[in-house]
Amino acid sequence: MNTAASTRLQEQSVEVTLNVNGSAHPLRLDARVTLLDALRDHLGLTGAKKGCDQGACGACTVLLDGRRVVACLTLAAQCEEREVTTIEALSEEGTPHPVQAAFARHDAFQCGYCTPGQIMSAVALLAEGRAGSEEEIREFMSGNLCRCGAYPNIRKAIRDVAEEG
Repeated sequence: MNTAASTRLQEQSVEVTLNVNGSAHPLRLDARVTLLDALRDHLGLTGAKKGCDQGACGACTVLLDGRRVVACLTLAAQCEEREVTTIEALSEEGTPHPVQAAFARHDAFQCGYCTPGQIMSAVALLAEGRAGSEEEIREFMSGNLCRCGAYPNIRKAIRDVAEEG
């Protein structure tokens, strides 16, 4: 690599500390690296899936400061001093999160590819208090696609958790 190319690469790199699932991870990344790629390729957290890579399917949904975001459209550099929560952090000491348990109980997944994003979105939806009706659940989960068509069971699982409180 010539000196000019090396300098350009260094200029495009940023040092960022990602606070993921309660742990700080200092990283040196290309400034254009998405949060999804940082999680998967640099931290080995592969729960968030790369689906469309355009923010349309929701397979990469994670929580950023408690709010759901599509990680494929979020730059890792934008996440400095913010808390990222991935599907890997939901269960506590092997006990599934209530949403995870409800998804299993209601068979709210088929191939499972969209499931992590669906669960993360459902966790945020419930925290936001937006699971009051079937219509609300449908509307606020509309950014998460399921090719297998498990939508009725996904909505049942979310309603189940909402009713349990």
